[in-house]
Amino acid sequence: MTRPRVLLADDHLMLLDALKGLLEPAYSVVGLVREGRALLKAADRLRPDVVVLDIAMPHLNGLDAGRQLKKKMPTVKLIFLTMNEDPYMVREAFRAGASAFLLKQAAGMELTDAIAKVLKGGTYVTPSAAKGQTNISLREPQDRDHAPEPTSRQREVIQLLAEGRSMKEAAHILNITVRTIAAHKYSVMDLLQIETNAELVQYAVKHGIISV
Repeated sequence: MTRPRVLLADDHLMLLDALKGLLEPAYSVVGLVREGRALLKAADRLRPDVVVLDIAMPHLNGLDAGRQLKKKMPTVKLIFLTMNEDPYMVREAFRAGASAFLLKQAAGMELTDAIAKVLKGGTYVTPSAAKGQTNISLREPQDRDHAPEPTSRQREVIQLLAEGRSMKEAAHILNITVRTIAAHKYSVMDLLQIETNAELVQYAVKHGIISV
């Protein structure tokens, strides 16, 4: 019998190794990646059934990587494994296409149970993170302040700049021009009505685009 294929994504190598050891008796761990862009490339090549990913990853965060993955691979199951128990992040994870949301301090058995459940078409949220939210509210297209939302590409630009990369570095990573990076940056700042780079970073932290 073919074991389900699992791809693991987290920027902490020790955690990746621990998760691999935990899951391999029951699942085929096909890859370990440490940032969001590498995750997209690996998923396209390895075609996993399940992706276990963190929200806070460099270059491309888990929420945006998850959104892009679900567009390319609608049947893949996303399980977010994170330190962030903010109810807003729970809802954003499900908006990104999650089937499960777990906290890293959860017991290992909880992760294996969650994988088994999502492979059968179910969903799972760590009880301490759910805080009374229903499956309906998790998937509602709403945010904290009903504020306008940047596009996917604008979020990518925000993340790279908020991580401290120069416009030239961001342009190289995204394979676009510096002028285009600048246009995205100032369009976002106008959209969000923010005026400084510090405010841009604050927005990125608040909305899970980067972690502190």
